[in-house]
Amino acid sequence: MLKEKLLEDLKNSMKEKNEVRKNTIQMVRAAILQIEKDKGITVEDDKIIEIIAKEVKGKKDALVDFEKGGRDDLVNQTNQEIEILQEYLPKQLSKEEIKVIVEQIIKDLGATSIKDMGNVMKESKAKIGAGADGRTINEVVKELLS
Repeated sequence: MLKEKLLEDLKNSMKEKNEVRKNTIQMVRAAILQIEKDKGITVEDDKIIEIIAKEVKGKKDALVDFEKGGRDDLVNQTNQEIEILQEYLPKQLSKEEIKVIVEQIIKDLGATSIKDMGNVMKESKAKIGAGADGRTINEVVKELLS
């Protein structure tokens, strides 16, 4: 289970004195605990993957601001954090792989124009899951429906 793997990796990063890894894993564990306490549930692997994907997206968004601000120290640290988080995510699909899946969804739904984008996006996100970020899926869907 992913939760146990995170705990084990946290212990190892503490032993190795790897601060970036330790802090990154603690951040994810804190997000998981927050959801568990707020909703009174035990978070399963698929929800943990969603949480991690959301954290990666936030890090990537912050990365743009750090680059604009010339904060190379934060850029390097954020890149390391993203790499660590991606270890826990399913393999990310290439744009070509996403394109094949989205083309099939468009065909199945009978989508013909950009007006159908909402339905295509909904189906695509459901099928692809954490295999790609929403922005990339959105680009592919727009490209194919235009």
